[in-house]
Amino acid sequence: MFDKFYNQAIRKLTVAFGTLFNNVYVIRLDQNGGVDKEIRVPLAYGPKEKWIRKLDEQQFDFEMELPRMSFNISSISYDPARKKNTLQKRTVVGPDNSTTYSNFVEVPYDVEFELSAMVKFVEDGLSITEQILPFFTPEFTVSINFNEVNQNVDVPIVLNSVLMNEEYEGAVEGFRLITIDFSFTAKTSVFGPVKTSKPIQKVLATIYESEAFYLDGFSSGISGNTVPLSKVDVGVTGPSGASSGIDNFTDYTTEIRVLGHSGGFDSEGNDL
Repeated sequence: MFDKFYNQAIRKLTVAFGTLFNNVYVIRLDQNGGVDKEIRVPLAYGPKEKWIRKLDEQQFDFEMELPRMSFNISSISYDPARKKNTLQKRTVVGPDNSTTYSNFVEVPYDVEFELSAMVKFVEDGLSITEQILPFFTPEFTVSINFNEVNQNVDVPIVLNSVLMNEEYEGAVEGFRLITIDFSFTAKTSVFGPVKTSKPIQKVLATIYESEAFYLDGFSSGISGNTVPLSKVDVGVTGPSGASSGIDNFTDYTTEIRVLGHSGGFDSEGNDL
């Protein structure tokens, strides 16, 4: 029933999402308002609970390891509002003009992401938050190449909410861990297998006429669907004199056949 394929659509979306936050800095100011220190915030995939537990089990120094950011996929759900006719196809010609790629239209899905920033100081968290919020209004659009057919597909990533939480170890005046949780929805799509084929280089169209056919006063009186009165032989790009990058390109020719005239006529009514 199913073909074996893997477009890596969700993986490519996850990489694109993480790349958005791969260059976030904590900026600490001195007493005069100048920049005292800049810290690039490490980013890793995984829920924040896993990272906090890992720090605790390995007895790392929280103060040395913070600030830190993590993100993960929380859910994937179908979006019926963006559904298209599933029988439609997209077809593109490869760069060498020798292969065509076709793919049924995409199936819309919403992918929920959770991004968490873990800091020791409130101001560090505010610095991270201010570097994220201005770019989401409330969405930010990224372009992704999903497969040979679907290139530069725009995917809106919507910022849903921002929550701040403080966790303490021991007494209130002891160590505290501040987390800022961002919730996002990526309005993406998944795609079926890509089919390959050779491009069409020649088309032969036969036209049938069910009523009397007239040419220069001559009436054939032909009816029915067994006798072709016109035949159009079309090259891949259209009219005579056109150029094509495909081998064996053929200009179009037109032949009109009339009952009682064995040779037929060309498109200008001359004998063939």
